[in-house]
Amino acid sequence: MMLRRGLSFAALIAILDQLSKWVVLLWVMAPPKVIFVTDFFNLVFVWNRGVSFGFFQSDSIWGPILLSCITFGIIVFLYFWLKNAETLLTAIALGLMMGGAIGNLIDRVAHQAVLDFLDIHAFGYHWPAFNIADTAITVGVVIIIMESLFERKEKSI
Repeated sequence: MMLRRGLSFAALIAILDQLSKWVVLLWVMAPPKVIFVTDFFNLVFVWNRGVSFGFFQSDSIWGPILLSCITFGIIVFLYFWLKNAETLLTAIALGLMMGGAIGNLIDRVAHQAVLDFLDIHAFGYHWPAFNIADTAITVGVVIIIMESLFERKEKSI
């Protein structure tokens, strides 16, 4: 039951991520530009060839291949973790992380980079551009951390 629910969340996130990137790529950012939405939020067009937030960017052909293999390994790890999930919250969190990883993996395979387009900034500081997949991964990680911090453990007598 938890596996099915987690995989449903993973599929939903991967589809929403790819759909949002497709809309941004073909319509919103054709041609690429910066769209000022609010005083703290823009839509931008960034190909991220590195990992989270642009770390370890490389123009090497091996970068996307290595990152794709690592991402695939993480997805497999998350799947087996999900198979053993005991709570709905854990299943949802793992599904969010899996879906985000799948969405970004699709980009790496198709484009050798991940499309980032959400840009938040305040007081002269910019958070690195991100996308729906990155958001889902982050929310999933936060849920796992919060659940582990506040989990009630039964004491055996």
